[in-house]
Amino acid sequence: MILIEHGALVTAMDERLGELASGYVVVEGDRIAAIGAGDAPDEWRQRAARVIDARHMAVLPGLVNGHTHLSQTFLRGLADGRPLIRWLKEVIWPAQAAMTPEDQYLAALLGLVENLRCGATTVVQHHKLSGRGHMDAAARAAARVGVRMLLARGWVDLGPTGEPLDTILAEMQRLYETWHNPQSAICNLQSIRIASGPLAPWRCSDAAMRRITAWARARGLPTHIHVAEAQDEIDLMLTRCGKRHIEWLADLDCLGPDTQLVHAVHVTDAELDLIAQSGATVVYCPTSNMYLASGAAPVRKMLERGIPVALGTDGSGSNNSQDLLECAKIGALLAKHATGDAQAVLPEDLIRMMTESGARLWANQKLAKRKTQDAIGTLKIGALADLTLINLNNARCQPVHSAASALVYNASGADVHTVIVGGEILLDAGRVTMLDEAALLEECRHAANALMRRAEIRFPDS
Repeated sequence: MILIEHGALVTAMDERLGELASGYVVVEGDRIAAIGAGDAPDEWRQRAARVIDARHMAVLPGLVNGHTHLSQTFLRGLADGRPLIRWLKEVIWPAQAAMTPEDQYLAALLGLVENLRCGATTVVQHHKLSGRGHMDAAARAAARVGVRMLLARGWVDLGPTGEPLDTILAEMQRLYETWHNPQSAICNLQSIRIASGPLAPWRCSDAAMRRITAWARARGLPTHIHVAEAQDEIDLMLTRCGKRHIEWLADLDCLGPDTQLVHAVHVTDAELDLIAQSGATVVYCPTSNMYLASGAAPVRKMLERGIPVALGTDGSGSNNSQDLLECAKIGALLAKHATGDAQAVLPEDLIRMMTESGARLWANQKLAKRKTQDAIGTLKIGALADLTLINLNNARCQPVHSAASALVYNASGADVHTVIVGGEILLDAGRVTMLDEAALLEECRHAANALMRRAEIRFPDS
């Protein structure tokens, strides 16, 4: 049993978090057994095998990184100065084509350790490499590190890299039976889950989108899709069918509570209304949107309509970092800059994006009635014990007048102190517990250099 005491519990998401109230959390097995304000009762302290003094720390539900591409941890700094379509064609696609399953495994390990160090306990991996070995490599990496992963199997059926519909469905079925189906010998729905991951509307046919979405819905699996990231993509879709991305999804009956819309930068008010009516979740990726000069998603309008908005770093190829706290600050500032409204997005909104709204991405429709048995992103008795402790006792953060403000505008991934997933301490006072981090870094350096040589990719001269 673990007792965390004297920390500032960030629990009341519906209220302004204006002060650091001291409290405690008790972890027993993989669940939160008790939570309260003030000092922990003596009975908990006497029973605890481990006591963590969280004085001057914020104690949050484990953070959820709502969208990334872990293969891109090997591609940092190779795409500077390129807009989306050029970035894909000149760097990302050639590099990914040259990656082996072992490259994918190492890149995923590296990215997951970085996510863990930055406070993420759940990661949504939008997997672009369709090879069987590559998909399994990402899942094996998540199992090794111990974080939760929603593994969205990327697919397209149009263009030079398109796959036949039957091939996509067969691989989705295999992944479901291997990693997600409760009848599978290695399945652990508390650790790894599967999603459909169409990469972009302009690369997916109407027939494939309908068929694969129906397949996923029948199994309670979500659909995780890039939409309206760049204006070029909108133009491609308008040329093909005369519809914008959200309109297309709605007309195909592929827009619903199980739909996860990544980016949604170039969306009209009418499309926002469609998203709100459908119950879909948007994943806001502000750092990536700025990095690729894609624009600013209308987050304020989304929140005003009651659209759930999660937060994602996107892949390291269009961010260079997996620091979700850094992303939160950038997200707040981008929204203010784009709207001219200093209150466009508040710190409380960003904390909710990283926790409660992020947890919606992990939720399985077939398990929705199990309530707290499946709950992440919250500090409640009976919820899964995913916790992130962030040290605010440093010159960047002190004095702390508002916990929410300090977390969004002052803290960064470097301030994450301890991370617990399902009751297991994976980051212990800054030390990764499940692997030799120095050895991993050395192995990744060699593998990434070899990949660059095979793919014949050179650093841009921009």
